[in-house]
Amino acid sequence: MAEQGTILVTGGGRGIGATVSRLAAERGYAVAVNYANDKSSAQNVVDAITGSGGKAIPVQGDVADVRQVAEMFAAVDRELGPLTALVANAGITGKISRLDEADPETIARVVDVNVSGALYCMREAVRRMSTRNGGGGGAIVGLSSAAATLGSPGEFVWYAASKAAVDTMVLGLGREVAAEGVRVNAVAPALIDTEIHAAAGAPDRIERMAPGIPMGRAGTPEEVAEAVLFLLSDSAAYITGEVIRVGGGR
Repeated sequence: MAEQGTILVTGGGRGIGATVSRLAAERGYAVAVNYANDKSSAQNVVDAITGSGGKAIPVQGDVADVRQVAEMFAAVDRELGPLTALVANAGITGKISRLDEADPETIARVVDVNVSGALYCMREAVRRMSTRNGGGGGAIVGLSSAAATLGSPGEFVWYAASKAAVDTMVLGLGREVAAEGVRVNAVAPALIDTEIHAAAGAPDRIERMAPGIPMGRAGTPEEVAEAVLFLLSDSAAYITGEVIRVGGGR
């Protein structure tokens, strides 16, 4: 497999991020696996990649903290070389509830991580990749959600709003840097079988909602990861500013 350069996957130690990290390594990337607090999970992903002959490092950083984001990207520069791809995957939902019953601190944290965090990371990536800034080009994929267009009533309206912001940022940034060698897109998963549902306080959410999916099942992290790697690849060379839904028809 020809080397693809360096990729940073935020929130790369668990769920969809971990699957993206492993698949990116299989496709020839050197992988920086970001984590905020769970170093053990990130290290497990790194060990799996290096154990299969790939190159990977764990890199700590809370994406909601602009200083930590800058330090994280600098660490990737030092240890893996020029960045060619970013997957802005880190995201949280908070506990399921109506908006009028939600904790304001939860709302603020979700917006900080999902919106500000994605913007901070995309900003640093463009600083490195854009030909306007002396870079050699690259690709960015954000993780949106079907919630951005469904609204998530009764569950997490604030999360849905944060993912709608991701849709807007990839549209705007994709157009902003289209002539500078950088493509910016997003993948919007619907119901995917990961631990995020239990973390939101609804461990039975997959079983409850799967019958309402036109395909009759939840998706897998692997199915989302394939879409992400497609958007990063040369096969998507004429695609930018777009959101690809991976939702089984939902």
